Amino acid sequence: MDFTIPEELETLRRTVRRFVDEELRPLEQGIDEAEHVEPAVLRALRRKSADIGLYAHNLPVECGGGGLSMLGTVVVGEELGRTSMPLNLGVGGFLPEMLTLARPDQRPWFLDPLVSGEKVIAYAMTEPDAGSDLGGLKTRALREGNAWVLNGAKQFVSLVDHAEFIVVLAVTDPAASLKGRFTCFIVDRENPGFRFLRNIKKMGWRGSHFCAFALDDCRVGDEAVLGEVGGGFAAIMGTVNRTRIQAGACWVGMAEELQQQAVAHAKQRRTFGQLLGEHQAIQFMLADNDVEIEAARLLVYRAADAVDRGQADARIGASRVKYYCAEMVNRVADRVLQIFGAAGYSRELTIERMYRDARAYRIGEGSSEMQKIQIARHLLGGRS
Repeated sequence: MDFTIPEELETLRRTVRRFVDEELRPLEQGIDEAEHVEPAVLRALRRKSADIGLYAHNLPVECGGGGLSMLGTVVVGEELGRTSMPLNLGVGGFLPEMLTLARPDQRPWFLDPLVSGEKVIAYAMTEPDAGSDLGGLKTRALREGNAWVLNGAKQFVSLVDHAEFIVVLAVTDPAASLKGRFTCFIVDRENPGFRFLRNIKKMGWRGSHFCAFALDDCRVGDEAVLGEVGGGFAAIMGTVNRTRIQAGACWVGMAEELQQQAVAHAKQRRTFGQLLGEHQAIQFMLADNDVEIEAARLLVYRAADAVDRGQADARIGASRVKYYCAEMVNRVADRVLQIFGAAGYSRELTIERMYRDARAYRIGEGSSEMQKIQIARHLLGGRS
C-alpha cells in the first residue's frame, strides 16, 4: 500500500505550516495567559486562512468549500495540530457531512456566511447528564403550530461565545429508537429563547471556552431544521469518522512538534559532562516517541485512505485512530516534559501548555474507553 503524499498535498502542507508559524504561533502564549481570544482576532485569521484556501478546506465544493479529500484534510490537520486549540478551531474545518444537509433555501442566510468566515457555528450535543450516551439526552423539541419549541441545557460546547449559529441536537420523538429520535436544529444565538450560562473553567485549551447554555421555550421555524426531522442521529454519526480521523492527525502533528523540541534540546543541553542525548535513558524516551508517532501516523493515513475509498471498515479505523492517537500524544507529552525537567514544567515553554491540552483528547470525540468498546464489538462481531 502506497502512502506517498501527492505533491499537491505536500505543497498545501508547506502553505499551512507557514501560516501556522507566521500567523498563529506568535499568538499562542498571549491567548493562553489571557484565557481569551478577541473575536476581531479570529475574524482576521479566518479571512487570512480563507485567502490561502485553508478555511472550509474540508467542505465539498458544492457547498463552497475546498473539497479536500480525507487524506488532504489529514495533511492540514497535522500542521494545525502544532498550534493551540483556540487557534486550531478558529481557522480549521467544519463537520462536512452535517453542513451538506443544508437545503438550498438555507444557503444565503446560513451556509454561505459560514463558508466565507463571516459567521461562526458551534455544535451542541453534550448535556449535564449525557455525553457519549446519546440515549440520555433530555433536550426536547415539541411541535406547536408552525414552530418548534426547544427546552433543555447543553454544556462543554466549544465556540458558543463566538458563534452566531448553534446546531442543537434535540429529541423530537422520545418513543422512537435512537436512529429516529433526534433532530438537528439551527439556533440563532440572538434568539430570545437562548440563554448563555457560563464559560466553564478547565485545565487546558485556554482561550477555547467550554460553554454552557440553556434553551427556554426557544421557538424556531421549519427553516431551522437541519436535514430531516428524525434524522439527527444519522447527521451526527455521519460526522464521526471524519472528525475522529482529522483529530487524530492533529494529535500526530502535536506529538511531532513535541518530539522535535525534545530532540533539539537533547542535542544542546549538557548534564554530567555529556550532551543530554548521549544518556541512554533519554535515548529510550526519544525512541519510544518516534515509534509511537510513526505508528499513529500510519493508522491515520490508513483510515483516511479507507474513507476516500468508501470502504466499510472506515468506521472502525476511525475508532482505532481516536483511541491510539489520543493516548499516544499524552504519552509523548509526558516523556518530553520529563526530558526538559523543570524547564518543561514551567510556563515559559510551550510544553507545559501542550501537556495540559493533550489530556482532554482522551475524553472528547468519544472517550478512549468508548473506542475500546467499539473496537471490541467489531472484533467479536456484535453491535457497534
